[in-house]
Amino acid sequence: MLNAMIFAVEEDSNGIRIDKFISEKTQELTRAAVQKIIENGCVQKNGIIVSKSCCVKTGDRISVVIPEARETQILPQDIPLDVRYEDEDLLVVNKPKGMVVHPAAGNEDGTLVNALMYYCKGGLSGINGEIRPGIVHRIDKDTSGLLMVAKNDFAHVRLAEQIKAHSFTRMYQCVVYGGFKTEGGTVDAPIGRHPTDRKKMTVTQKNSKNAVTHYEVVRSFGEFSHLKVKLETGRTHQIRVHMSYIGHPVAGDPVYGPKKCITELAGQCLHAGLIGFKHPRNGKYIQLESELPEYFTSFLEKIGNER
Repeated sequence: MLNAMIFAVEEDSNGIRIDKFISEKTQELTRAAVQKIIENGCVQKNGIIVSKSCCVKTGDRISVVIPEARETQILPQDIPLDVRYEDEDLLVVNKPKGMVVHPAAGNEDGTLVNALMYYCKGGLSGINGEIRPGIVHRIDKDTSGLLMVAKNDFAHVRLAEQIKAHSFTRMYQCVVYGGFKTEGGTVDAPIGRHPTDRKKMTVTQKNSKNAVTHYEVVRSFGEFSHLKVKLETGRTHQIRVHMSYIGHPVAGDPVYGPKKCITELAGQCLHAGLIGFKHPRNGKYIQLESELPEYFTSFLEKIGNER
């Protein structure tokens, strides 16, 4: 378990809020988690406890005490998991379409985390001060495919570092509306929270983060196209937002697609088919692939026949 971390503020961080500074430096702590730690008096600047609105200056010494992990109230449930890789540090699961990753309002159980709590018997990372499966990266409820889980803090921190450094490979396949005149391209457009609908993301210059998506056309079907997509960054709903932004929303997407949604897909036609990463302990490169699920291949067959 992590106990404490100490950071020296360098010139390029001068003047930013302390919660933002710590979240950017650690990666294993979200900004919301940092704010809770600050509120509990676990962060000091030059030996003095600070508030979350405090700003750092060049030369400051910031100390962060990580609270001991507490037992979570999440109920372990014996739900079958499609485990594609596992060792003492991590596991990779192939998540089915329709499964929520983490419990939330309206989805308190039956989630991937409920299943992991049962499967791993408590052998999970405690990042953010809570014993819970170390979900290093997430995929949406109606996106299928590969998802990595850290079993301990050591693995969680080092895998998160790879994501931050853009050295973690994530390849998706999707079906989008429309045809393309080129064989592929890149969407480089920042993504932030939608100004009026807080549940949505959008391409914006305000309060946003850089986002880069590379895509390759596998096959065009006239009204639809089958794409392979590689994420350079990992923003919330990135592929769905970027594809909609360039006029090719993902088929079946009820949020970013056309008003008349393809209901037979029960959500976006998007599959996380490949991940590649260096093992957090031995540095060995691991690459895993997941075959296209039945809902995806059936839709491809249908639009191929219709064409």
